[in-house]
Amino acid sequence: MKHLTRRAFMKSSIAAGVGLTMAAPFSRVRGANDAVRVAVVGINGRGGSHISAFSKMDGVRLAGLCDVDKKVLERRAKSFKDRNQKVATYVDTRELLEDRNIDVISLATPNHWHSLATIWACQAGKDVYVEKPCSHNVFEGRKCVEAARKYNRIVQHGTQSRSSRSWARQIAAVQSGKYGKLLVSKAWASKNGSGRWSIGFKPIKEPPENLDFNIWLGPAPLQPYHENLVHYNWHWFWDTGNGEIGNQGVHQMDIARWAIDDSALPRSVISMGGRWVNSTEGHPPFTDQAQTPNCQLSIMDFGGPLLVFEVIGLVDRAGLDGKKYPRKVGNEFYLEDGVIRGGKFYPKGSDKAEDLADVDVEMGPGDHFENFIYSVRSRKVDDLNADIAKGHLSSACCHLGNLSYRLGEQVAGTIRPDVLDKHEEISKSWDTIKQTVKGTIGYDVSENTYQLGPMLKFNPRTEKFVRNRAANRLLTRPERRPFVVPENV
Repeated sequence: MKHLTRRAFMKSSIAAGVGLTMAAPFSRVRGANDAVRVAVVGINGRGGSHISAFSKMDGVRLAGLCDVDKKVLERRAKSFKDRNQKVATYVDTRELLEDRNIDVISLATPNHWHSLATIWACQAGKDVYVEKPCSHNVFEGRKCVEAARKYNRIVQHGTQSRSSRSWARQIAAVQSGKYGKLLVSKAWASKNGSGRWSIGFKPIKEPPENLDFNIWLGPAPLQPYHENLVHYNWHWFWDTGNGEIGNQGVHQMDIARWAIDDSALPRSVISMGGRWVNSTEGHPPFTDQAQTPNCQLSIMDFGGPLLVFEVIGLVDRAGLDGKKYPRKVGNEFYLEDGVIRGGKFYPKGSDKAEDLADVDVEMGPGDHFENFIYSVRSRKVDDLNADIAKGHLSSACCHLGNLSYRLGEQVAGTIRPDVLDKHEEISKSWDTIKQTVKGTIGYDVSENTYQLGPMLKFNPRTEKFVRNRAANRLLTRPERRPFVVPENV
């Protein structure tokens, strides 16, 4: 097999139209006694769950750890050393991908690294488990799909609900036709904590010596370091994260889109909201250093069914009015004959729940990580519960909602776009957002302003906006060499 060097990676990223064809170490079906050797990249937060999951599996060996923070790397590696278990450590993903003793890369990096690391791993002949969202923008996600197919890789997306039989049964019930046509697929991703109320302001400073900040930035634009980026609050900056809709939200987005059409993208999108926080550091009220909205309503039209997505970050904590607004994460499906909610069917006009109709559900075996390893062994994409193609489309929906928001402008709070009257659940979401913001931090949207994005028309086949250059420019991002997602993978 041709040895893949960091120089080769750099050349492949810089040279337009050049892809790397690598021999595949898993091109054959592995025997039951062959250990699958896994390396986890990005091991501070969610990566710990990856380490735990793979370490407990029979026939799997945790063989590598990679992180740009040497303190994190040393801390994670120590637990293996204490057990006399050998594990290779890396700071640079490119060095890890040169290791022929690694079969699988499991990615839990920040969002802006997901696609490039996935593509590089596919080019290096590794299978990939990539956390959600698989991309930082729509262009990148499509390139992940192309790389997986070109190099015959098994790539699982980290939307674990795809391995839930409960969710699969609800989706099958929605699509069975027994409850009439689906009108609205609604999702909520309203959580507390981790900067959703406020991240305050952190000063620009030199990165700590233990952190390779240049590699941490990777495909993101070069910029100064501050402590609101590393290690978690990067979620709330456009260069590195995708806001809550692309954080917790991608799980619910995946379920919502799954119910409508698992191979589809919307024909239009509009988004509205704001970043309204409780300022406690002497700065003007309702501002902090973050950029992404913490309250957002996005509506997508799939040519009939609507997808309605609600985010409210100001929950699960008593506000100025003394009330505690509830955390809400989940999905509901509004059909002609009633609502499917919490695994039950509620007929129209009734509060009495009924069991769902008995429907057939086909799923790959095991939990989400186990399903991935099973598919690595079988070499069958169809065995995956969340193949990268599905992950790309659901991630893209999150990006489309954000694109409308980012292209919007501040408008008077009394302005009410027509889309709010398309279904009562849309109007209900907007009213809930306004009530929560006023009750928790005292911001009355009706008497102030909010961000209203344009209604953007989208072509699902080309994955481009219709006659909108500004929107199409945001489907990708400027290159920062050598960390470039190539046009031709």
